[in-house]
Amino acid sequence: TTKYYCTVIDAPGHRDFIKNMITGTSQADCAILIIDSTTGGFEAGISKDGQTREHALLAFTLGVRQMICCCNKMDATTPKYSKARYDEIVKEVSSYLKKVGYNPEKIPFVPISGFEGDNMIERSTNLDWYKGPTLLEALDMISEPKRPSDKPLRLPLQDVYKIGG
Repeated sequence: TTKYYCTVIDAPGHRDFIKNMITGTSQADCAILIIDSTTGGFEAGISKDGQTREHALLAFTLGVRQMICCCNKMDATTPKYSKARYDEIVKEVSSYLKKVGYNPEKIPFVPISGFEGDNMIERSTNLDWYKGPTLLEALDMISEPKRPSDKPLRLPLQDVYKIGG
């Protein structure tokens, strides 16, 4: 970005990779929660055992206090780039994030299409109703956390391997 040099750690959504997701998230200054905006996709993610919920809860539990929510696949909503669908998602996800411990008023919800590139780097005319930041602009809005350099070193461990011999 214009302000930060960012390292993005992609935490796979598949259940088999939760351990990897935890290791990656424990090192993060900010979480980017990618929300599937499609019909059925959002409902599955926000359901009781959905991964949108699980990832938001894990991020908070692991100490990540800053978040950007991206409502992805806006090009695949009905109708395409639906403001009503975006508003519905923001309302429901905000309610859940508040229960987890986040302050939803401090979380930007950016409608995007990763496939089309809408609102990722530059504003999209497909989403002209949206007046907030693009994803890149939202990354620049992150506050740099204080680094406890006077404290003992902490490292995340993902696994322990025993080598016989």
